[in-house]
Amino acid sequence: MLERFKVPEDLAVKVQEGTLRETVTNVFRHMGVPEDDCHLAADVLVKADMRGVETHGVSNMLRSYVTGYRDGSINPTPNWRVVRETPATANIDSDRGLGIIVTPKAMDIAIEKAKNVGVGMVTISNGRHLGMASYHAMMALEHDMIGVCMTSCPPSVLPTFGAEPSRGTNPIALAAPAGEEPPFVFDAATSTVAGNKLGLARRLGNNLMGGWVADTDGVPIMDEVEPPMPGHQGGSGQASSFLLPVGSTREMGSHKGYGMSCIVDILGGILSGGGYGINPGRPNFGHYVAAYSIEAFMDTAEFKRTMDEWIRMLESTKPAKGHDRVIYPGRLEAEETAKREAEGIPFHPEVIDWFKEICGELSIPYGLTKA
Repeated sequence: MLERFKVPEDLAVKVQEGTLRETVTNVFRHMGVPEDDCHLAADVLVKADMRGVETHGVSNMLRSYVTGYRDGSINPTPNWRVVRETPATANIDSDRGLGIIVTPKAMDIAIEKAKNVGVGMVTISNGRHLGMASYHAMMALEHDMIGVCMTSCPPSVLPTFGAEPSRGTNPIALAAPAGEEPPFVFDAATSTVAGNKLGLARRLGNNLMGGWVADTDGVPIMDEVEPPMPGHQGGSGQASSFLLPVGSTREMGSHKGYGMSCIVDILGGILSGGGYGINPGRPNFGHYVAAYSIEAFMDTAEFKRTMDEWIRMLESTKPAKGHDRVIYPGRLEAEETAKREAEGIPFHPEVIDWFKEICGELSIPYGLTKA
């Protein structure tokens, strides 16, 4: 994650992982979520924070989920069900279940199918936010499989040449195992920046970089700009909360980010039978997970040896001036996890205050212990 989104060291309150898990589990429990699902939801959120993906960890998402449970848009006890199935595929109606709880269960189904026939793919309709997409993709790693996750999101991103958001941030995640090296884990929105990072920038008082957002006429703002408030539309020439697709402008390749976001809508939205990002719109999400058994294609040990060789080739590439190394997707997250296991998870004081407030409101112990 870019430095401008990280909590400054002199401001950060570092919290122990174990007490964070316990507190988050308690919050879900008081939302009426079944016990096993409480622990699963806490795992998805805390692992995001452990990997340094604060956009999809407890600081941003937990309060949003609490709001969803309270206003009825998220079902704490969904009767999710498989509505269509073949040996390699399944389609699930999530019954408004929270994605961080239902999607891992869908990935379990995909993994089991991949064990049987080599590939498993599952789509999910009538869903809600699934958190860090790579969590679900990484579930395949321990089974010597490649995992994929996509989610078709409500609109917040402009299409190339558009002045009205019709695209979601529509992330794509892929996880592939290696032998001795940390696994390859790619997880990125198809927008220039994840939508939740606007909230991090506001919290930290930092500007957005040029090319991240547009004004209300759909013109990309190529200079740094203050992050707009949620839902801010502004006037002509002012920053709106409309994000741009990866590439920012047509000349810089925005059609590629736009096209990739459309692929996610097709696989995660339309193929699920639940529509797509803008239709039916918020708070609906459509999800797609897949697992590919390596052994169905080649010898697993050989695959892992080749992955190690490929990763080391990437990291041995001569770095550009001003940089000390070349990295690959998954390396920094693995390093951040080790660091946070030793030093604790850093949070902005505003997040700590929210935890104190919600714990008091729910009459549960405020149990966050400083590392």
